Amino acid sequence: MNVVDSYKRQSEYIKALAHPARLAILEILREGEQCVCHMEATLGLRQAYISQQLTILKNIGILESRRDGLNLYYRVINLGTFSLLDNLSAATGITVPRPIHKHASRVCPCPKCNPGSAPVLLQLAVPGTSR
Repeated sequence: MNVVDSYKRQSEYIKALAHPARLAILEILREGEQCVCHMEATLGLRQAYISQQLTILKNIGILESRRDGLNLYYRVINLGTFSLLDNLSAATGITVPRPIHKHASRVCPCPKCNPGSAPVLLQLAVPGTSR
């Protein structure tokens, strides 16, 4: 193994961080564990897109997830990531404001926003059957 090969893992880690949506997700996760729907409401991005970004961060070892009913929660397990992001801000001279949780025109099902509320499940009527 040569010297350059020894930097491969670090390079992969930095590549995983090198995306605006992933950086925004990590800023949200500074506040602790969050559900995907909370990130969706905060960033105004589609759930599928956020999930793709979360998968990349999880695969590199920055995040872990847990399921609670219908909600999937993520948290940062490599807290050194925040130091790296702080140093990036210092090196670039760019201070990015923390994302603010805002809601679209629909009700956010997020347990953080609606404590004690259960997700609403739709019941579909099947023609030819009765209840």
